[in-house]
Amino acid sequence: MRRTTLQRTFTFDEHTDEFHGFGSSRYRVVEDEVSGGFSQQTTFKDLHQAVRSQVPLTPGVYGMVGKGSKLIYVGKAKCLRARLMSYFRDSSDPKAGKILRHTKYLLWEEQADEFAALLRELELIQRHRPRFNVLGIPGHRRYVYLCIGRGPAACAYLTAEPTGKELAAYGPFMGRGRSFEAVRRFNIEFKLRDCPTTTTFHFADQQELFDNARTPKCLRYELGTCLAPCAGMSTSSQYGAAVQKARKFLDGTDVSAIDLIRSEMTEHARAFRYEQAALMRDRADQLEWIHQKLTFLRTARSKNSFVYPLTGADGTIRWYLIHAGLVQAVVRQPRCAQSAKAVKELMESVFANRINTSTNLERCLDTVLLVTAWFRKREPERKALLSHRTASMRCSKLLRPISPSTTLSVAGALAAGEPTCDRIDVPG
Repeated sequence: MRRTTLQRTFTFDEHTDEFHGFGSSRYRVVEDEVSGGFSQQTTFKDLHQAVRSQVPLTPGVYGMVGKGSKLIYVGKAKCLRARLMSYFRDSSDPKAGKILRHTKYLLWEEQADEFAALLRELELIQRHRPRFNVLGIPGHRRYVYLCIGRGPAACAYLTAEPTGKELAAYGPFMGRGRSFEAVRRFNIEFKLRDCPTTTTFHFADQQELFDNARTPKCLRYELGTCLAPCAGMSTSSQYGAAVQKARKFLDGTDVSAIDLIRSEMTEHARAFRYEQAALMRDRADQLEWIHQKLTFLRTARSKNSFVYPLTGADGTIRWYLIHAGLVQAVVRQPRCAQSAKAVKELMESVFANRINTSTNLERCLDTVLLVTAWFRKREPERKALLSHRTASMRCSKLLRPISPSTTLSVAGALAAGEPTCDRIDVPG
């Protein structure tokens, strides 16, 4: 018999570092009752039989708990029983067998739909960091940010943690090696310096009491790839214009630098100067890599703002409020004035916030990628999406004054003991 238990019984003991359950979720309507269960068996055969007889045929997440009550793996399933039964079949996947050999007991938690199961799986991986999970664990993927520094001679550089004092920060990017090379080429293309911050800078339009002869600190000025603010070879306005052009490229408003390099590459190729053409191609590839990464992130954050109505396994329609590519809240579709008012107020709060481009995105990036991939694989479902305005209008219709005939019908339903409205609990 499957055990159904409330969410509060699923806890994590921070003092003993033992796992006793999944914990709360920010992707569930508070009103929804949490259904789940666990099975603690001593033999492989008994565990197999417990899965067959106890696990439901619903979407959900499951967890494997090993020695010392440590959560060792978290997974999601469109059908929990079918997914867990696959672990007991003969398979060429060595990871499944290894996980089972280390499993003392397992537990599962039903979800409203497959989308909720995906979100819950990622949430649990980021919270508990099971050792057999890889994707979604904070810190496993090393993210870096491309920043434009402040000061009289700004340049582009990489950092794992922007401080907020930068002129601008872009990203995050994954892969420090590729990102480092791309930023190096970026400074070269826009003729920005890349020398240490301890270097003393002097511009040509700065007056001095004594006319001291200065020479560039490196060969980049001689190669025509730096404006050499260290030697006063450019004015402050000239260097500032280069910084602004670099920022426009990162903002996506001016990508003419790529077109110019591609044009030069074509000219070299037509003149049979293939080595020069190959160098131009490599230069353009580095800039295009930066442009494509930032374009994807901008699109994921700016375009993915809508209400996603989804019918769950229980037949209830839930609204996923997605803004800046993140699931900000989940509520049941309003059915009466009371629920419509609560949902409308929540939507106004969610969609009024500007897109968050802070360093917090690193932890949220996997969720942005999850949402983007979900709709990329299910393009027809985009037809069902609601804009913030459309969803608000639907709520407003429920808030209109009730006619006398409607009042009588509601009173009759109450007298008969029938429910007239679902209460909406807004998750914090």
